[in-house]
Amino acid sequence: MTHPKLLLFDIGGVLVENVGFDRLNDLLPTRMSNAAIKSKWLSCPVVRDFELGLTSPETFAQRLLEKWNISLGVGAFLAAFTSWPKGFYPGAVELLQRLRQHYTVACLSNSNALHWERFDGFRQHFHVSLSSHLLGVIKPDEECFDRALRECDAAPREAIFFDDSLDNVHSARKLGIQAFHVCGLGEVHRALSESSLLQ
Repeated sequence: MTHPKLLLFDIGGVLVENVGFDRLNDLLPTRMSNAAIKSKWLSCPVVRDFELGLTSPETFAQRLLEKWNISLGVGAFLAAFTSWPKGFYPGAVELLQRLRQHYTVACLSNSNALHWERFDGFRQHFHVSLSSHLLGVIKPDEECFDRALRECDAAPREAIFFDDSLDNVHSARKLGIQAFHVCGLGEVHRALSESSLLQ
């Protein structure tokens, strides 16, 4: 492949610890498997609308609580929801600093106003920070990857993408982007090493 120009990272579950699915499971009337709750969340129209920037946090919370049959007030849920991303995995910031010396390093996240503002848009850690709620497009939709490539001034063959969602990885690959399915920083390191991207 062409030597990459752009390294494009998902955030939650890749570089940042996110306990959201565990905490959400604790709120449900009946617990679900990790795979089932993740699939339900990613396909939920209420979540999609919020991560596209189409609804307010309050509307999102009210609709989600009703749809998922969660017995919690809107304010209490939003306070808990905001705290679900815990921060960068140990060593992630240092890794990004190292990579930025050799590549354009960007993030492409399905995120929302609450989480994005909490981390100040991750602006100090990436050359380009992209979130679905600001772009108005969302992974795994093809348009989202097209937009990210334009924002980063890179062709598909010049980009490498890392995500913990197989749907997102498959979508990126269909566009000609080399993509790795990774869960956690250890797997990110492994993929970078196997691709000879750590200099």
